[in-house]
Amino acid sequence: MALPRQLRDESDFEQLPDNVPVSATVADIEEKKGFIVYYLFVIEVKTKGGSRYLIYRRYRQFFALHQSLEQKFSPESPSESYTCALPPLPGKVFMGNKQEIAESRIPELNTYMKRLLCLPTWVLLDDLVRMFFYQTESDSLQVPRALRRLRPPTRKIKTEKPKTDLLSSPRAEAVFDFRGNGSLELNLKAGDVIFLLRRINADWLEISATSLDACHHSLLSTPHPRCGDSPDTATLLEADDSGGQGTVKDRIGIFPESFVKIIKSLPESDSDEEGGPSKSRGGAQSSYSCLRCHLLQPEGVNTRDVCVEEDLSIQPSYSDLLARMRDVFRIEDIALNYRDQEGDLVRILDDEDVTLMVQECKHQGTMVKRPVNQFPWELLITHSNDLSVYNTEC
Repeated sequence: MALPRQLRDESDFEQLPDNVPVSATVADIEEKKGFIVYYLFVIEVKTKGGSRYLIYRRYRQFFALHQSLEQKFSPESPSESYTCALPPLPGKVFMGNKQEIAESRIPELNTYMKRLLCLPTWVLLDDLVRMFFYQTESDSLQVPRALRRLRPPTRKIKTEKPKTDLLSSPRAEAVFDFRGNGSLELNLKAGDVIFLLRRINADWLEISATSLDACHHSLLSTPHPRCGDSPDTATLLEADDSGGQGTVKDRIGIFPESFVKIIKSLPESDSDEEGGPSKSRGGAQSSYSCLRCHLLQPEGVNTRDVCVEEDLSIQPSYSDLLARMRDVFRIEDIALNYRDQEGDLVRILDDEDVTLMVQECKHQGTMVKRPVNQFPWELLITHSNDLSVYNTEC
């Protein structure tokens, strides 16, 4: 008899709906470059009816689930008539390599999910458990990269990759040195050649992860278009705050478009209209979202668009936002703020303030026209000891 049935009454198990999850296994981990770099656990869920699907969860979501279940079903909790002994969850790790930490958690999380889904049927039917293992729309739109732990062992077969004509690919050349802020922004040196894939939105581009070592000489030996050449073959971009995503020597990142010169532009089908959604080569909407941030200083306002691999519906934590803004503006002593409906600055101090900001800005967002992949809220950054920016009138 299967282990889930050994720990439950068999008749109760048979009466479970077919869409109830009965087993879950971590298939892989994937790096995400959001407001901070973190790792998602790619989990294969199997239901009682036999269907399988993938969900993507962070460790903090496991931790939140476990805390909620303890409050609800712990023997010490007086709120419920049903109680049970919950399986232990691997604890938080505050220091170390994030990838190594995520890899080491896989067997522990597999054990946790196995024991959790072997609890009595009334635990499986609880909304907390069912919503955690439910495949959301965001889960269904993601494409797994490897699923290393689900692949059977296979014999390696040597295959030859088809050669691509790099000289006919859309590409650009860096005109100035650029040092990126954050994990998505690419460091460029003047003269670097980058290959363009698509336009993320009106201000950002994406390029392929092709190493330039083998083709660097051939590209540089190709005469670059001169100022008198046709606009189709040479375009000198205007200096603005827009940017694109590209790779140099197998590295992917985002860069300001004003720092590069287009050698061969993207086809019309791979470029999006202003404010339109960006599309990947498979036709899916891009996973990049942009947050507009303003650093308020006596000498003026420094505005930046920060791109992250997050859905627009995400609500980041206060600590993640603070860490990212310190990295973007290279200032430690800062305060996060937003504007309320009256136009006054409101300082953000914790996660509850972030929730309030998101809710208020959603109501205001209908009055402001934004690109489809831009967050409906904006951050205003000030020095933490500067209180003159706040309206203190009663």
